Parts: sequence; C-alpha cells; structure tokens
Amino acid sequence: MAATKNTSSESGSGRRIPWLPVSIILFILAAALFGEKGVLRMLQSRRQKVDLEQQVAEKQKTISDLKTEISKLKTDRIYIETLARKELGMVGDGEIVYQFPGEAPPSSGTAGNSGTLP
Repeated sequence: MAATKNTSSESGSGRRIPWLPVSIILFILAAALFGEKGVLRMLQSRRQKVDLEQQVAEKQKTISDLKTEISKLKTDRIYIETLARKELGMVGDGEIVYQFPGEAPPSSGTAGNSGTLP
C-alpha cells in the first residue's frame, strides 16, 4: 500500500500548475482588455468617433444652409418678399387683404398696412 501512496503523490506533483506564470498572464490579459488603453476602451472610442463625425456632418450641413439663406437675404428680392409675406403678414402696394370669419389674423398684425417691400 505504501507503494500506491508514493505513486499517487508522484503523479499529483507532475500535474502541478505553475501559479506565478498563470497569474502574470491573467494580469496582462486583464490589462489588455480593461486597461486605460485596452481593447474595450478602443472600441468605445471608435463608436464615439463615428458619432462625433456624424454630428460634424450635420453641423456642416446646417452651416451650408445658413450661408445659402444669408446669400438669398442679401441678393434675392423675391425671397425677402416671400419671407415678409409669410412671417410678417405684409402686403404689397395695391393689394387687398380679405379676412374671413374663423381665420386667425396674421401674427404681427401688419396685414392691413400697405408698405413697400424692399
């Protein structure tokens, strides 16, 4: 029986796991995944970059639209007249405004004024 115990203890020592190298490897893997410059942080940064690029594209579109409107306001008399009629309720010379019951008056109350539009 003594020989059996020696054999089992010898085979047990042959399967011994070297804990120090395994723990070092696990530490390196954890740092690579969850560290400040880890894989998860990199993926999060890439998603954030895509979102920011989309926001930049939207802002550039808005800027382009506003530049176009500024240009129209500086040069296009028909555009200015359309805005004045729509937003200010203005009318041109010789035009008559009819208001019917149930309709709300224009927002600025200048519908009855007959002024010259630029």
